[in-house]
Amino acid sequence: MEAELKRIGHELQPLDIVLVNTRASECIGTDEYLTAGCGMSREATLYLTSRGVRVCGIDAWGWDAPFVHTKKRWEKTHDPSIIWEGHKAGREIPYCHMEKLCNLEQLPANGFIVACFPAKIKAASGGWTRAVALFD
Repeated sequence: MEAELKRIGHELQPLDIVLVNTRASECIGTDEYLTAGCGMSREATLYLTSRGVRVCGIDAWGWDAPFVHTKKRWEKTHDPSIIWEGHKAGREIPYCHMEKLCNLEQLPANGFIVACFPAKIKAASGGWTRAVALFD
């Protein structure tokens, strides 16, 4: 996280919204989509949330690493804590995340506002969101 933030010249501020472009959205509609992207680990998620980030988004199918990669790690360690580790980091520092975002590759590294318009679904743990980038 530190290296990428340094590369794009951005210092995190409390309440920044972080969008993670993994190139996974290029694979939507193909078999590769479920394995594309890198996902966010517990440590990466806590890195963001410990600095005041409360909303994140990613272009992949989910916030965590694709299951094909998690399965390989689990087969080596049998450590159940690696399953949904990015999601579960929210138990330590609460945050919201959006998945399956598109067109992140069209955005600059920083310098825009993100507005999120979630749909509330009764008794659900999640729903869809209309995420919009706003520019001057």
